[in-house]
Amino acid sequence: MAPPGQGPPGPPSAPLFQGLPRPPQPSIMQPGSQVLPPPPTALNGPGASPLPPSTHRQDGLPGPAPLNAQYQPPPLPGQTLGTGYSPQQASYGPQMAGGQLSYPGGFPGGPAQLAGPPQLQKKLDPDSIPSPIQVIENDRATRGGQVYATNSRGQVPPLVTTDCVIQDQGNASPRYIRCTTYCFPCTSDMAKQAQIPLAAVIKPFATIPSNETPLYLVNHGENGPVRCNRCKAYMCPFMQFIEGGRRYQCGFCNCVNDVPPFYFQHLDHIGRRLDHYEKPELSLGSYEYVATLDYCRKNKPPNPPAFIFMIDVSYSNIKNGLVKLICEELKTVLEKLPKEEQEETSAIRVGFITYNKVLHFFNVKSNLAQPQMMVVTDVGEVFVPLLDGFLVNYQESQSVIHNLLDQIPEMFADSNENETVFAPVIQAGMEALKAADCPGKLFIFHSSLPTAEAPGKLKNRDDKKLINTDKEKTLFQPQTNVYDSLAKDCVAHGCCVTLFLFPSQYVDVASLGLVPQLTGGTLYKYNNFQMHMDSQQFLNDLRNDIEKKIGFDAIMRIRTSTGFRATDFFGGIFMNNTTDVEMAAIDCDKAVTVEFKH
Repeated sequence: MAPPGQGPPGPPSAPLFQGLPRPPQPSIMQPGSQVLPPPPTALNGPGASPLPPSTHRQDGLPGPAPLNAQYQPPPLPGQTLGTGYSPQQASYGPQMAGGQLSYPGGFPGGPAQLAGPPQLQKKLDPDSIPSPIQVIENDRATRGGQVYATNSRGQVPPLVTTDCVIQDQGNASPRYIRCTTYCFPCTSDMAKQAQIPLAAVIKPFATIPSNETPLYLVNHGENGPVRCNRCKAYMCPFMQFIEGGRRYQCGFCNCVNDVPPFYFQHLDHIGRRLDHYEKPELSLGSYEYVATLDYCRKNKPPNPPAFIFMIDVSYSNIKNGLVKLICEELKTVLEKLPKEEQEETSAIRVGFITYNKVLHFFNVKSNLAQPQMMVVTDVGEVFVPLLDGFLVNYQESQSVIHNLLDQIPEMFADSNENETVFAPVIQAGMEALKAADCPGKLFIFHSSLPTAEAPGKLKNRDDKKLINTDKEKTLFQPQTNVYDSLAKDCVAHGCCVTLFLFPSQYVDVASLGLVPQLTGGTLYKYNNFQMHMDSQQFLNDLRNDIEKKIGFDAIMRIRTSTGFRATDFFGGIFMNNTTDVEMAAIDCDKAVTVEFKH
């Protein structure tokens, strides 16, 4: 331990003055210490009268610097006057970076307040900044291929980039719910000091590897799920059973509820139900319930969903071969429509619409020899001209559908129409699903700015003069409220919109992409589509989007324990209130981020 007063040299303290300055006092300096003069002021700066000379001096110690000489302090320990470090930066003059010295108001020319020691400007050391790539690689090296149990205390789950096996032991798998931190602050003040967002990324339809256990299905029949009477939380491993198993205390709101007679079970010597490991809802963090009709829209089972394919047949799409490519690919991908695990064939029905500045509906009923086309020219008030024969089972109408897909490129081969509509196309698809009383998904293949006279008409606002100005943000906002209200209607009827864009010019993605964003769909964009370069990417995207697992007309509610609440929601969602998250569709690629606060 160093003797008192002989610690490591640090930054010099600011000299304090009271009234007029006194002559320098004798001092004893330790090796390595430095004497820094006061900054130039009205008394010691240029033109000031000289101060009295020092009255004491010791041999071997530096004396005061000449008053008429420009003083340059020596560098601090470990600091050299090299490139990028000028004497002006080292001096305590007006050009000094960092905090400035201040003096009492009694000193002529000085400010009225005191300040602490001067602080040198700190620069970020690139070597001290963590590398995301290195963090990912380290996690893969240390935890890759291992088994992670979700009840591991004091251990965060592996990163999403790490290939591992998740074992559900009572907490939800991080594939379904992943938090920003696994040590939530217990108070709001502590949360503010931590400066860490408290949030969770929720992915209900996450894809599970084959080496992990799939979700168990809980079915209570007509009784439905067991829920808390106060907060409506579902039965989970955090419910505490009391009074011999006749009652349980909610882990969210602490309300004590009676156990339904059909759900009663005795407790063991540690207060746990005897069937604890036999019921997934008591031992696992992720599971599925079979819902009763009370949870369904209009209290009746939902009808099978439908896929409607809507193809832009304007001049540019016909000439570059895009329409023919789409029609040929649909013959293949329709064979792989998603289906329930216990079913051999898909129950999804399909329909077809083509459009430019008008809409063409096709009747592909199985008993027809050739498809029939009906044209709707009134795009201001869109309606569905046929119900029977528009949405059909693919297996039953396969031959008629193939005839239609062969005829569409030839049917519009001589079309010279360049103008297109867009909002009426979505409106028509939604009305068709509404008339069939089923949810569904619209696959729209579009290529140009909708300039035809119709609702949702857009103008070219690609003004480069707005870039780097305050008005630049308007380019990223929808032009009109038509698409926002249209998206709300789509969500209300379980209509998801996926958009494939093939622009060669400006198309205003901010406006066209709003409906896919709010309805849980996806926007694919292929600039200056070239058949020989981009066709494979487009076909892969189309196949994946049609074949992936998907759910329709969903509502999600986030329940938290006492003291926390969900405040903000982000994702392809729509909210009519502050609690219910409404989704026209959700698939294995979609997630919802929820932020929590005390």
